Amino acid sequence: MLKKRIIPCLDVKDGRVVKGVNFVNLSDVGDPVQAAKAYYEAGCDELVFLDITATHEGRQTTLEMVRQVAEQVFIPFTVGGGISSVDQMNQMLKAGADKVAINSAALLDPSLISACAEKFGSQCVVLAVDAKKEADHSWHVYLAGGRKDTGRDLLDWVQEAVQLGAGEILLTSMDKDGTKSGFDLAMLQEVAQLVSVPLIASGGAGSSQDVVEVFEQTPATGALAASIFHYGQVSIAETKEAMKKAGLEVRINGDT
Repeated sequence: MLKKRIIPCLDVKDGRVVKGVNFVNLSDVGDPVQAAKAYYEAGCDELVFLDITATHEGRQTTLEMVRQVAEQVFIPFTVGGGISSVDQMNQMLKAGADKVAINSAALLDPSLISACAEKFGSQCVVLAVDAKKEADHSWHVYLAGGRKDTGRDLLDWVQEAVQLGAGEILLTSMDKDGTKSGFDLAMLQEVAQLVSVPLIASGGAGSSQDVVEVFEQTPATGALAASIFHYGQVSIAETKEAMKKAGLEVRINGDT
C-alpha cells in the first residue's frame, strides 16, 4: 500500500510565504526558502510552492526562488503559479522542481495538459483545481487564484484533464481554505470516484485528526496543509504519529 503523504504548502506573494482565509485577508508568515528547509528537516513527504498572484499579475513564478528552494530540499517538490507554456514548465523543472502545477492556463487552453504530458511525462503534470460549492450543490472551478468563476463543473473538468494527461490532482476547496474546519470530504469522494490518478486534498486542515480523517474517509493519497504547520499548531511529527496510531501507512523519519 502506498504511504500517505503530508505536504506543506508555501503560498508565495511578493517573495514571502502568506496565508489567508477563503483566498483573502493574506498575512505574512515567513521566507519561502527558510520555510522549505524547515519543513524538509521536520520530515514532510513533499512540498508544494504556489506563487498565488503570478497569474493575476501576468507573470510566471520566480525561477531563482525555485532554485534556492530546490537546493534545500531532497523530496518531491511541486511548483505552480503563472505557468502557461511547455517552455515555462521546462524552465521550472530545470530549476529543480520535480513536478509543475498548472491551473488557470490549463482551463483557458486544455491542450497545454497534453503538450506538457507528452514532453515531460504525466508524472510531472499536476492539475491544480480551486473549486467552490454553488447554490445547486455542484462545484464550480475558479481561475486566477480563485478570482474568477469559470462556470465549469468540477467533475467534468477533472475527468477531461486526466484524459488529456494530468498525472495528479491538487484539489483545493475554496470554501474550506484557511478555515481549519476539516477537509471537504464530500468533494474529495466525488472526484476520487471519477479519476484514478493520485489526489491531494487541500483546504481546511485544522488538526492532525482532520488529516487522519481525510485519509480514512476518502481515497486521497496526500494531504496538503498550511496554517496548522505555519503557525506551529501541530507538527508534522505529531501528525504522522496520529496517522500511525490510526493504522495508516506513513513514512516516519528514517524510513526508506
